[in-house]
Amino acid sequence: MIMTKRHREILTILANTDGGRVTVNQFAERLNVSQATIRQDLTYLEKGGLLRRIHGGALLDETDDIAHRMGINYEGKLKIAKSALQFVDDGETILIESGSINTLFALEIVRSKKNVTIITSNAFIARQIGKLAENRVILLGGIYQPESESVVGNLVKECLKVLNFSKAFIGVDGYTKETGFTGRDMMRGDISSTIAKHSPQTFILTDSSKFGKIYLSRYLNLDQIDYVLTDEKIPKEYSNHLTQNGVTVIIT
Repeated sequence: MIMTKRHREILTILANTDGGRVTVNQFAERLNVSQATIRQDLTYLEKGGLLRRIHGGALLDETDDIAHRMGINYEGKLKIAKSALQFVDDGETILIESGSINTLFALEIVRSKKNVTIITSNAFIARQIGKLAENRVILLGGIYQPESESVVGNLVKECLKVLNFSKAFIGVDGYTKETGFTGRDMMRGDISSTIAKHSPQTFILTDSSKFGKIYLSRYLNLDQIDYVLTDEKIPKEYSNHLTQNGVTVIIT
């Protein structure tokens, strides 16, 4: 979908509002447009899965649905996605696992790079880039998880054994010094670890809100990571800890 400046401003307003709920009238006043225009914008963004319409306004959902999570801190996530482009060369084969920033990253690749083949374990990412990628998308097979649209399980790991890729980009939900990178889903954690084992270079794309959070499943340890790309709000203690353990931290 094509995002205008006003669409991005709507998502920013939602993300920065306590409770994530804003009325049509509030949007119209802040953006200096008519309520009819705002209603059209909200309908468009809802069709793209970036927010949910409610009576008289809209809100952001906190679910594992990638489209909804893309709407949270959209501008910051897009900056991280664009920064990651520097690590992709024309003609490469890379793997993109899952996550809202990784989805934006995949879209930026197919719009700005030539002949890049993208392997992914996420059906949402494959769908988003499919028409633009000129048959250069490989969707791994496995057990399909409807909410996150990831594929997991032993069949994914068997696929990884026969595919070659130069870099892997992985999404996470949390990070602490004690646990490393963690996530909500145990089966995704297993796949992330397997991907890192097969990848010459492994990248984490995540916004700073994930640092200091712990989730059920351990995804990756620091010795499995080469780069972390995040925003300037990452607490200094975490960026220092990553750097001290041999991880290159890129701040957008």
